[in-house]
Amino acid sequence: MSTVALSKASSYDRTMQLFGGMWFMLLAFGVTIKIGSSVNDPWPSLLSSFCLAVFYVLLGLLTMTRPPAKAQADGLLPRLAAFVGTYMPWTIAFFGKTDQALPNLASTACVLTGMIMMLVTIRHLGRSFSLVPQARNVVQTGPYRWIKHPLYLAEEIAVLGVVLRSPTPLTAVLLVLHVGVQICRIYYEEDLLRRNCPEYSAYEASRWRLIPHVW
Repeated sequence: MSTVALSKASSYDRTMQLFGGMWFMLLAFGVTIKIGSSVNDPWPSLLSSFCLAVFYVLLGLLTMTRPPAKAQADGLLPRLAAFVGTYMPWTIAFFGKTDQALPNLASTACVLTGMIMMLVTIRHLGRSFSLVPQARNVVQTGPYRWIKHPLYLAEEIAVLGVVLRSPTPLTAVLLVLHVGVQICRIYYEEDLLRRNCPEYSAYEASRWRLIPHVW
C-alpha cells in the first residue's frame, strides 16, 4: 500500500473514531436524560437504562481510544454490515411496546443479561474493540476462552429483549435480518484475522463461534 493510501486510511479511521465516539456519547446522554425524567418507572426498567448508558459510554471511549489496526476489511460490504448490525436493531425502540407483563419481564431479563455480557466482554476486549472488522489482537481471556464472538451473542440477547417489548411480525423480521447481518460480520472478521494474525488459526480451531456444541 502506498504512503498516500496509508495516509487516507489513517485519516478515515481517525474521523470514524471521532464521529463514532461522539455518537455513542450522545446516545449515553440521551439515555441519562430519560432516566432523570423516568424516576418513577419500575426498577428493572431504570436498571436496564443505567446499564445501557454505561455501555454507550464504554463504547464511546473505546471507539475514540482504540489503537491503530494491523489491517482492516476492504470494500463497502463489511462497512455496511457493521453499520446495519450496530445501528439497525435499536430502531425497534421507536415501535410501540406491549403492556403485557410477561413480555416486559422477559424483555427486561434479556436486556440486562445482554448488557452485562457486553460489559464483561468489552472489559476483556479492551482497546481491541472495533465496529468495522479490523485486525488488532487475538483476545483469549474471559468469555473468549469458550467462544470466538461473545460480543455478538450478547448483542443478540439484548436485541431479543428489545423485540420482546414490541412483539410484532415486523420486529420479528428485523430480528431475523439482524441475525443474518451479524453472521456476515462474523465471517468478515474471521477472514481478516486469519490473514493478519498468525495465532488466530490455532485459537479458532479450539473454539465455537457463538454457542458451544451448536455453532
